[in-house]
Amino acid sequence: MTIDAVIFDIGNVLIEWQPEKFYDRVIGPERRAALFSEVPLHEEHQRVDEGVALADVVFPLAERFPRWGAEIRMWHDHWVELAAPEIPHSVRLLRALKRNRVTVFTLTNFGHDNYPMSQQAFPFLREFDREYVSGRLRLIKPDPAIYAHVEADCGIAPDRLLFTDDRQDNIEAARARGWQTHHFTGPEGWAARLVAEGLLSKEDAQ
Repeated sequence: MTIDAVIFDIGNVLIEWQPEKFYDRVIGPERRAALFSEVPLHEEHQRVDEGVALADVVFPLAERFPRWGAEIRMWHDHWVELAAPEIPHSVRLLRALKRNRVTVFTLTNFGHDNYPMSQQAFPFLREFDREYVSGRLRLIKPDPAIYAHVEADCGIAPDRLLFTDDRQDNIEAARARGWQTHHFTGPEGWAARLVAEGLLSKEDAQ
């Protein structure tokens, strides 16, 4: 089946999304474990992906848990260090697709205000032909509505979209709409899929 557009998730596909690693470096693994057990950081962050400003989530959370106030505010004040580093092989694949004139989108659960911060830190996040960012759309994966929005906006038939994401639930939601999918577990497997689809040569995919 012909592929008319390749769609990348971002977190854990193009840049790492493992906030625990940042806190391990800054406050140590033991304090990090305590912080994450007491404060619902990941759960609250979903509100950012749904469209609430990062500061409007983080700062009230710091007030709710004053014992951890300084550490919670790091989620906002050190965002670029928190959502990092880039995954170099994945970035090379993105750019190889662009060189081959393959249309490339992103479909990402990301906040409307912290996404530009990450774009400034990682310029390759500005290279997509179209950006579907949950915080802007106020739709979030794996809600079928966000996939429907992509289809309506780009006008490409679902079976001509190839989507990669690290979360199985997001992949299953796309597959249910007829998209072609690849569950991302590392850039090597994604590279092999792009080669198998005829979108990249083996040399391009290195």
